[in-house]
Amino acid sequence: MAHQLIRTFRRVGRTDRALMRRSASLPVSRADDALMALSRSANKSRLWWGVAALLATRKGAARRGALRGVVAIAGASAVANLVGKPLFPRRRPAEEEVPMHRRLRKRPTSSSFPSGHSASAAAFATAVTMESPRAGLAVIPVALAVAYSRVHTGVHWPSDVGVGLGIGVGVGLATRHWWPLHDDVPGRTAHDADAPEMVDGDDMLAVVNPNSGVAGQDPTEDVRFAWPKATLLYPDPQQDLRAQLEAEIDARGTVRALGVAGGDGTVAAVAAVAAERDLPLALVPAGTLNHFARDVGVSSMPEADAATEVGNAVRVDLGEVEIEGADGTAHRWFVNTASLGGYPEMVRLREKLQQRHPKWPSAAIALARTLRHAKPLTVRLNGKRTQVWLLFVGNGTYAPKGFAPSRRPALDTGLLDIRYLRADLPYSRARFLLAMITRSLAASHVYHELDLPELDVELLDGNRRVATDGEVGPLGNRFRFRSRPSALTLYRL
Repeated sequence: MAHQLIRTFRRVGRTDRALMRRSASLPVSRADDALMALSRSANKSRLWWGVAALLATRKGAARRGALRGVVAIAGASAVANLVGKPLFPRRRPAEEEVPMHRRLRKRPTSSSFPSGHSASAAAFATAVTMESPRAGLAVIPVALAVAYSRVHTGVHWPSDVGVGLGIGVGVGLATRHWWPLHDDVPGRTAHDADAPEMVDGDDMLAVVNPNSGVAGQDPTEDVRFAWPKATLLYPDPQQDLRAQLEAEIDARGTVRALGVAGGDGTVAAVAAVAAERDLPLALVPAGTLNHFARDVGVSSMPEADAATEVGNAVRVDLGEVEIEGADGTAHRWFVNTASLGGYPEMVRLREKLQQRHPKWPSAAIALARTLRHAKPLTVRLNGKRTQVWLLFVGNGTYAPKGFAPSRRPALDTGLLDIRYLRADLPYSRARFLLAMITRSLAASHVYHELDLPELDVELLDGNRRVATDGEVGPLGNRFRFRSRPSALTLYRL
């Protein structure tokens, strides 16, 4: 057996040298400088971070591809650099294997096997392609060029690159194990609604948040073009948005519909007023991820405009939480999710960090710090005492089950999706992590999932803040969550 392995390795070595000689014999061309620059740009995945940032400026599948790609890079880099290189040390090709003009000034000193650059490139390209085949057509050639550049510049053997590509493709595909692909099918609802035809936005009051989503993409011009007769309202940072909107409605007298162009936090505030005033809502996805717009099936400004022109609308559920605290009782509506535990603290820290740093790095830092210092909550859930690390409450039943809910197949279930991680069992976080990795959460004793119309949460160890749609709410020690069936009329084709 050992003798056969030695012969196999020798054959691989001979093939590597033959391929290196063939590459080295290529004539001098402008491609040499381009491949050297491309190879350097992929150091520490800087190239892919830049491509991800570019893709993230576009909504929908391209943005989801960017996020999945970044996750895949992290996994592929760990497998190649932290596992593969230490376990399989291998000398890199000698400098003399390639002509002088192709040699990198700073040659890497780590093990040659496998190629980390190739693994990261393939992981990113695979992940992006799964979400957006169109974006993948642009990314895949660049990824293959990066992989070949490692041979062209003489820092990797061809077999290093081949195995690296295999690792990257495998890790990219493996992300589906924990993060299922979104099928872009809007959530269904059996409740059609009567809504007025809003030609050019006449008698519409539209809230526009220029600070939502990607910086520099103010949706004002799109809203003005679609609804030239609408009155635009911009959130005042010194006021509560709901109070500001209600005051404007009262001042105007005649408002037949509301519009909103912003992220999910802005959408939730306007949706609350629309539900309470029984006004139809026109939704423009202008946030970072636009979870609600994606689930209800409104992907662009033209779709929202077309729905208002013909008065096509449906009724969908909303979530509501009643908060009891030292300052009295407050109510908050949510269109996506609410949570208790570590998440509200993460949101508060993220907002503080965002004053000096970009949004995504701030979110990553806040998440890491929050998980490290998380403390359990002692609570009564519908009267039953327990301890939890965190509590998730979704507006409607999410799919898939497990710790990565990504979509709502139906928008009118009249139920809340409740998920929580227990803290009263030994090694609960470690057991949860193991169950999540092995996809055995359904059989786990530390993680629970319920679908209920209402949930009463009483804190037994002080006050905490609830987070709704990424926004932090007031302090409270009792929270009553409930589903509000068909509470919102929403324009949708």
